[in-house]
Amino acid sequence: MSKDERLVKQITPKTEDFSRWYTEVIQKTELADYAPMKGMMVIRPYGYAIWENIQRLLDRRIKATGHVNAYFPLFIPESFLQKEAEHVQGFSPEVAWVTVGGKEELEERLAVRPTSEAIIGPMYSRWIKSWRDLPVLINQWANIVRWEKVTRPFLRTTEFLWQEGHTCHETAEEAEDETLRILAMYKEFVETELAIPVIAGQKTLREKFAGAQMTYAIEALMSDGKALQMGTSHNLGQHFSKAFDIKFEDRNQTLQYVWQTSWGMTTRLVGAVIMAHGDDSGLRLPPRVAPVQAVIVPISIGNWRESVLPAARTAEDALKSAGVRVRLDAREEFTPGWKFAEYEMRGVPVRIEVGPRDVKAGQAVLVRRDTGTKETVALDALPTRLLGLLGEIQATLFREALAFREANTHGARTYEEFTATVETRRGFVKSYWCGGDACEEKIKNETMATIRVIPLETEARPERAVCVCCGKEAKALAYFARAY
Repeated sequence: MSKDERLVKQITPKTEDFSRWYTEVIQKTELADYAPMKGMMVIRPYGYAIWENIQRLLDRRIKATGHVNAYFPLFIPESFLQKEAEHVQGFSPEVAWVTVGGKEELEERLAVRPTSEAIIGPMYSRWIKSWRDLPVLINQWANIVRWEKVTRPFLRTTEFLWQEGHTCHETAEEAEDETLRILAMYKEFVETELAIPVIAGQKTLREKFAGAQMTYAIEALMSDGKALQMGTSHNLGQHFSKAFDIKFEDRNQTLQYVWQTSWGMTTRLVGAVIMAHGDDSGLRLPPRVAPVQAVIVPISIGNWRESVLPAARTAEDALKSAGVRVRLDAREEFTPGWKFAEYEMRGVPVRIEVGPRDVKAGQAVLVRRDTGTKETVALDALPTRLLGLLGEIQATLFREALAFREANTHGARTYEEFTATVETRRGFVKSYWCGGDACEEKIKNETMATIRVIPLETEARPERAVCVCCGKEAKALAYFARAY
């Protein structure tokens, strides 16, 4: 490939065509590529490195709450999947089936897991006998297959990666506490590590997980004004324990069904990072999950290999020792300007420029990806200043995303105001809802907006709150939005 063919190419502006911008960013920054099979993607090293950082940071939190990792089979017997009627009905349109193994037709079809309740349940029924065996707190990192009709890299693909927790408890109260504890963990994780503000709340019964008693979720607003579900936590009640006969002898020596939860986050988080923070020049990665937190670009002037490169290598070693994920780009076939554009597009949080004059002055120039601002720092102070700067960038990205969400969250009291807001203004619409299926369905059919969550955090309620759709007494304040 020639140098000209590898030059950084312009990306379609977000405001011109957001969908095209999103796809171009993914391909040009080499996060992922389309697989030969429809609806599937190949996660390339740069994209997988982001996922690895997400996985590492989330796994640390999961284990800190007492959970342990395990692994369950990819294939699920059809009879297992059919044991919980609501569950199988909810997933049947998306299930991929294996009917032949080698040259022999299988006696029973095997589902390629769309989720793992139906294979984990039979194992728990073997393992759990007494209250002393509880709680069971297991998580697995796995791949999932759901035969989606409309796909988009990272956001919705036929196969994707995720973690799924599956727990069993003695009481309904313990299961509910677990469900909400995980939801809070997810919220803290996304806001701290991905710099994306989220709203935590309850899903409606129409939107809950198939087979769950109640589903909770965290929802974020992407920079095009659409909502994205970032993670879910389900209180399964005893639906699956009764279906799979998961019983235990309680403290009074009476047989009881366990109370269960399940919860998960997926590679969709990578798509969220792109859409929440990216700009017309490409990615803007939060430093905590960026594969490369800082890139050192030596200015190739004169005998730079003798005068500049040694200082750049010393800086690289110092930053690595300080725990910074740093890269030194000493390639000769590209100009510094080309490299600047390349790493800007790839969203590297900080660029470090070192030229002949900088070496003589014992300094380097730091350039922030988020704001483009520059500052000069002494080489011996570089590790300390860079660590502080990475924290500032992480905080700035969160503040920007929060300000965007607040500026694009609107209230509507009448249906006319609601429909006009959804049609002409992007973002969340906060409105009261009666709790009825008819109103929820009408709003969805007429506006393409759905109830994303009923927030857990309560807000001041007017003396007479009425449903935005039917005008009857309201049961809850809901966040509506068009969503991915």
